[in-house]
Amino acid sequence: MKRLFNLAVVLLKRDGETKEKHWLGIASILSIALLGFTSHALAVDINEKLSIGGVIGGAYQYQSVNDTDADNAGRGGLPIQAEISYRPTDKNELFAKLGFAAGNGLNEISPFVLAPWAAPMEDDVKDINGRNRDYLLTAWYKHTLQFGESTSLGLTGGLIDATDYLDENAFSNDEFTQFMNEALVNGPNGFAPSFDIGGAAELDLDNFSVRGVIMEIGENDDGNSYHFYGLQLGYRIETSLGEGNYRLIVNGTSKEFLDIDGEDKERKVCVLLSFDQQLGDIFGAWIRVGKQDDKAAIDCENLLSGGINISGKLWGREDDNFGIGYAYINGGNTDLDSSQVAEAYVRFALDEYVALTLDVQYMQDKYDDADDPNGFIYGLRLACEF
Repeated sequence: MKRLFNLAVVLLKRDGETKEKHWLGIASILSIALLGFTSHALAVDINEKLSIGGVIGGAYQYQSVNDTDADNAGRGGLPIQAEISYRPTDKNELFAKLGFAAGNGLNEISPFVLAPWAAPMEDDVKDINGRNRDYLLTAWYKHTLQFGESTSLGLTGGLIDATDYLDENAFSNDEFTQFMNEALVNGPNGFAPSFDIGGAAELDLDNFSVRGVIMEIGENDDGNSYHFYGLQLGYRIETSLGEGNYRLIVNGTSKEFLDIDGEDKERKVCVLLSFDQQLGDIFGAWIRVGKQDDKAAIDCENLLSGGINISGKLWGREDDNFGIGYAYINGGNTDLDSSQVAEAYVRFALDEYVALTLDVQYMQDKYDDADDPNGFIYGLRLACEF
């Protein structure tokens, strides 16, 4: 893995390459990943208590944009996440996740407000939240209390990721296997933080669930430390069409975010609805609706997004799938008036561990008094989950 990572860094950081060499570098990364990680020895259960896993994702995206000074160009990235889990009993778990990455992908040159790929990239895994901590994403202990067959309470503390507990969605929640764009992975106006100190509670009561998160974040974009609070109420239903999940999420922070004038500090508050529903064996649908308070300076106030998922059963390959999604975001109190994202992808499972995704996005940002960038982003993603 170390040799692969070092090679990826060299390929992704070369300056002055022609487009052909850049494509060749990314193709080399994908080929190495495909050849090196189709080995089933990667998924390791050391014993019934200790297991090792993770995900490796290589992607190349090319943007063709208009009405902006940004260039038509392509970039690649290779994020790697390794996980270790130790379960001394069925009620206790110790877990840690390390994150590495080569390159920042198209995110560093994109003219759009929202990231074309929401994966943690090279800059995201260094000096995490201003804590002077690199690569260690999460490290926590969880204890589960069982009350009967259908009632349980899980309590987790340590370095956690709020998106592991809030704004879940069966069809729109994983940047390695589903949509790539930030707008279609989580609610971009929901500001749920990742990789910092906190605690989480998970209560399951038959078909009802409650998720609560409290975190202390080292630094926001204004350079201030703040507290985050999140609550999710969920209900799962089973019908003749299949499983459906309906969630209400409320997020808030302490008063540590500057207002639009940069003088006073305000808190952030957001309410989200996140639904997903199977529609038989082939189809599924999802939707998110959300509104963020605009006392603090924010880019994204209102969100409406949704889409469909089509199982590969339709063409005789059960592990494949096709997804199409759309998001409309009403700008907040900054210069952004609105943002639109449409994305379609088809994912081909190459084996039990590796999948290849072809992806296309259309993005458009509108500003009150500036150019309105718009254009297409074409992507190729190879991901290995083990």
